[in-house]
Amino acid sequence: MRHVIALDVGGTGMKAALIGDDGALLHRARRATGRERGTEAVIEGILAFAADLRAHGVEHYGAPAAAAGIAVPGIVDDARGTAVYSANLGWKDVPLRALLTDRLGMPVALGHDVRTGGLAEGRIGAGRGADRFLFVPLGTGIAGAIGIDGRVEAGADGFAGEIGHIRVRPQGVACPCGQYGCLERYASASAVSAAWAAACGNPDADAADCARAVVSGDPNAVRVWQEAVDALADGLVTALTLLNPRTMIIGGGLAEAGEVLFQPLRDAVRQRVTFQKLPTIVPAALGDSAGCLGASLLARDLLTTTTPTTPEVST
Repeated sequence: MRHVIALDVGGTGMKAALIGDDGALLHRARRATGRERGTEAVIEGILAFAADLRAHGVEHYGAPAAAAGIAVPGIVDDARGTAVYSANLGWKDVPLRALLTDRLGMPVALGHDVRTGGLAEGRIGAGRGADRFLFVPLGTGIAGAIGIDGRVEAGADGFAGEIGHIRVRPQGVACPCGQYGCLERYASASAVSAAWAAACGNPDADAADCARAVVSGDPNAVRVWQEAVDALADGLVTALTLLNPRTMIIGGGLAEAGEVLFQPLRDAVRQRVTFQKLPTIVPAALGDSAGCLGASLLARDLLTTTTPTTPEVST
């Protein structure tokens, strides 16, 4: 059975799958990234995991995978197949595609984790059918993936979509990137967690606790939440003005609040729009499977000369 390897590398764990030509999930596996053992161990762990997935395909399906796709965090040069930089994993200018190609003996595609997750959401998830979309996961930070006709735009140097570093409060909080008032300092899940922990006096409180307090009517929670929603709306309208997406897909931990987030966010964006066409704003559909599913799409794209019409992939 022809299939591909999909591998999503995170800061602490790796998710992987073998996926058939018809989109069927054939095999799923997880391993620790092992960053506590150092950069070289992380790289070797990725290569070994991929080799084991290849061997599983040979044993159970009679042949190795036809191609592999891998999604990694940090700065990624998709075209050269290089993992340029990751603070979490400690690497710099790692020729990961070439290393995997040598180890596996098959074509390999390398992608940025958020752009790869956005590819999956755009083709088979919440943005399916949209010719232009913006995928924005709200997690520890905020990133973005710009979808255009079934592909995701990387930009000239691999930095496209960094919406978290739009300055929404120019005189605001310092950001590790060197600017002040960046969106992710106000509207990421970690920013909301910090703001609510300070407001309620509980250092262990997080964004999910804040959302529950909003539902119960706590005025401090409502204030913290609305400040985050307003900042997010400011950032999204800037992106909307520049990119004119048909659909905005919001994911990550903060989106798990559901309509507690989406109802005020849609209202706030609507209030800010003047001449712009209001997009559909929807929650992401694929959860933490998006990166792995997107990696499978990268691999399958290597096997065709045109952008495929992608069947559903089981999650």
